Amino acid sequence: MSEFATTGTIAAIATAVVPQQGSVGIVRLSGSQAIAIAQILFHAPGRQVWETHRILYGYIRHPQTQHLVDEALLLIMKAPRSYTREDVVEFHCHGGIMAVQEVLQLCLESGARLAQPGEFTLRAFLNGRLDLTQAESIADLVGARSPQAAQTALAGLQGKLAHPIRQLRANCLDILAQIEARIDFEEDLPPLDNKAIISEIKKIAAEITRLLATKDKGELLRTGLKVAIVGRPNVGKSSLLNAWSQSDRAIVTDLPGTTRDVVESQLVVGGIPVQVLDTAGIRETVDQVEKIGVERSRRAASAADLVLLTIDASDGWTQGDQEIYEQVQHRPLILVINKIDLVETEFIKSFKYPNNIHQIVTTTAAQNKGIDTLETVILEIVQSGKVQAADMDLAINQRQAAALTQAKISLKQVQTTIAEQLPLDFWTIDLRGAIQALGEITGEEVTESVLERIFSRFCIGK
Repeated sequence: MSEFATTGTIAAIATAVVPQQGSVGIVRLSGSQAIAIAQILFHAPGRQVWETHRILYGYIRHPQTQHLVDEALLLIMKAPRSYTREDVVEFHCHGGIMAVQEVLQLCLESGARLAQPGEFTLRAFLNGRLDLTQAESIADLVGARSPQAAQTALAGLQGKLAHPIRQLRANCLDILAQIEARIDFEEDLPPLDNKAIISEIKKIAAEITRLLATKDKGELLRTGLKVAIVGRPNVGKSSLLNAWSQSDRAIVTDLPGTTRDVVESQLVVGGIPVQVLDTAGIRETVDQVEKIGVERSRRAASAADLVLLTIDASDGWTQGDQEIYEQVQHRPLILVINKIDLVETEFIKSFKYPNNIHQIVTTTAAQNKGIDTLETVILEIVQSGKVQAADMDLAINQRQAAALTQAKISLKQVQTTIAEQLPLDFWTIDLRGAIQALGEITGEEVTESVLERIFSRFCIGK
């Protein structure tokens, strides 16, 4: 493993550094010299005992000048009862910028070095505190953008992904042991039951398929759903955004072409983070500024996961609506018929929109009506695709999906090898490949480059 990952005492600011915000800032140290550095810098008045899992009150001073840096708390966690399974101390300082920066600098001058991104969690992995799926779940938890994403990350942290992966790997190892025993002691053991071996491999492959089905859900929870509201000018796109986000993010007037740029709002729908883009009305125009906005609208619609094509109920389905539809029909689409309070129901039923528009929602955005129905239809579209996971507690990431796919391919090749009646030695080759791929997920078999790629995405203090 990397030298930086296993040697020295590391230090970093473990909380966000924001001017005039945050009441507490934490500087974290981990390593053999962590407590010694704390004893140099921290002065605890009275007869407070320096023992593990105790919080001390006192002052942080410059070791040479005795200049007072901050009034703080010190948390001591001796190995192995700590996050990294090394000695860990945390200075709980006043928040803001200056105090934590000064304390960190003193730690570095006293013998610690600045931690690499994710190095605390990497040490926890290398010291057996976490497996690789749990480490990745920590990053997902820190970056969670919805309650469902946080719950899924917590499930991974509790080992709900690692457990089935380990069981699958153990099953593969059992099969490998049976095969290798026949290779080494063929005369002393009964022949292998090929049908039983194939049946067990098929069960393992089926479970891998189930886990792979959670990939799209995982991506959705991590990155969110990008929804673009498109339509002609003045059909109520901005009103729809404001009603949905319960804010005045977009300017609403009776003048067509008011929105000149893409306005964004972040929402959570059914536990899924949703990025809603209110776009400029799409139409032909000679206004150079509006023309730029229209072009940005087209790009936003092309990049969206879902398009809300919004029309004005009082106008019906117009040629302008048809032209916009032809530009966005390649994306998943919901037709939103807005301003239904202005017309009779029979008039709406007479609209001649394309037959392949299957999802239709009616709204009166100005009165905040129809938003619940819109959210319900969006969730139905999401759940009708591959993002509907078999287990809501599981959501694999791209790296884990790649390893599972490789394991599945290897197991399929084992079945082919058995069917072609090749020697037992050939059976073991691809079976070992499946075992290695599964081990890469939990970290039982992983390269240094993979670790560096994973942990480089962490924040420094984690």
